[in-house]
Amino acid sequence: MKEKTVYICKNCGSRSAKWMGVCPRCRQYNTFEAVQETTQESTGAGGRAVHSRLSDGLLQPLRSVETNRSDRLLTGIGEFNRVLGGGLVRDSVTILSSPPGGGKSTLTLAVANDVAKQGYPVLYASGEESSSQIKARADRILKEISPNLWVIADTSMDVVLQAARQKEAALVIVDSIQTFQLQAFLPSRAGNPTQTMECAGELTRLAKNSAHPVAVILIGQMNKSDELAGLRALEHLADTVLIMDGDSEEQFRSLTATKNRFGSTGEMGFFTMTERGLLSMDNPSEFFMTRRSEAEAVSGSALTVVREGSRPVIAEVESLVSRSFTPYPSRIGEALRREQLNTLVSILEQRCGVMLFDKNVVIKTTGGLKLKEQASNLAVLMSIVSSVYEEPISPSVAFLADVGLTGELKRVPNTESRVRELARRGFQKVFVSKDSMKEETVEGISIIRLRYVSDVMEAIFEKRPKKRYKESL
Repeated sequence: MKEKTVYICKNCGSRSAKWMGVCPRCRQYNTFEAVQETTQESTGAGGRAVHSRLSDGLLQPLRSVETNRSDRLLTGIGEFNRVLGGGLVRDSVTILSSPPGGGKSTLTLAVANDVAKQGYPVLYASGEESSSQIKARADRILKEISPNLWVIADTSMDVVLQAARQKEAALVIVDSIQTFQLQAFLPSRAGNPTQTMECAGELTRLAKNSAHPVAVILIGQMNKSDELAGLRALEHLADTVLIMDGDSEEQFRSLTATKNRFGSTGEMGFFTMTERGLLSMDNPSEFFMTRRSEAEAVSGSALTVVREGSRPVIAEVESLVSRSFTPYPSRIGEALRREQLNTLVSILEQRCGVMLFDKNVVIKTTGGLKLKEQASNLAVLMSIVSSVYEEPISPSVAFLADVGLTGELKRVPNTESRVRELARRGFQKVFVSKDSMKEETVEGISIIRLRYVSDVMEAIFEKRPKKRYKESL
């Protein structure tokens, strides 16, 4: 047995035989610390000394490893549970981030109180607000504050860890991780990469304690690029990373799991910000569409189904086409990329004879939903045509197809589940591509399979599209 001193980077784990001021892997300063390792020398091939760092219990047959079937802490906030995959895992670390004013502190305080009402001790630690400020927000958004919810306003992580162990907390919320510091790493200030990673590391060890597992939520600040501030290693450390998005001046908020070891990455939840805090939007389709009767139908509106996470959501696309008095008409797509809008306009002109070279085209969605999928392209085109013809489309009709440059309709993923959502919501008819569905019928809705955009135009507006622009030259 022989003791050996090695130097390990606290930020990325890089090893070195000697101390270095700058880590060659992560380029961080003063992150190497000395670690004493006990090694055992043996003779390998060729008589060379081989060092072993194996310890008892480190090397095991995979079949004999016991799995940790962690149970979850369910909250009364349905959308929050959904994004996490069924609630907070007890021995997990979750990072929640959003732009300033996004509602992350409001959401976590509601989560903390909800878990505390179930009889679990919960610690809410804030390095940004005083206890009285937290209490004022709690009085505003919570109907009743649980006696199991404890609050501590201090920037010392040593104090937070001591309080969490003293109260045997089942849930610890830290707001925000960039405001805390450990005594052992002074004079490094709070927010320094070393302090942030060491504080997060201590909280991870607290969470993963097999004798008393703890669910930990770290609120993280965002930088000017709308990314989680600090080292990327912070995201690697966490089990789940949640990003809250939404304009601070608007009611709508979305919560997305960009990483989730216990659920579906990419899952989304929706909330509305009210005077009483964030409320779950359990039926988001009601928010992203306008309910109209046949008599109330208006031109320029078309409906489609987009997938947000694993859930189909009905969305309304609105178009406004007006005459342009400038050589370069406007193409404004609040809900989709300008390049995508220009492509769709070109398809209408070339394949359907709808001339828009002297027209302004503006696209938006009800509720400000972003059209990230190609499945909405047919609905965008039909909303534009409806606006050009000034003829409304029936509010009981939806469109579900991508559109190729040839003017052909293309199938989209998960068509069956989207159509079933339309049927559940009472829609009577949906237009899809010729080869998009395996199921011939879905009870309660008529499925119209067509091949070209021009076929859809004829079916909806009962007129053949004009000749192609190229043929009319």
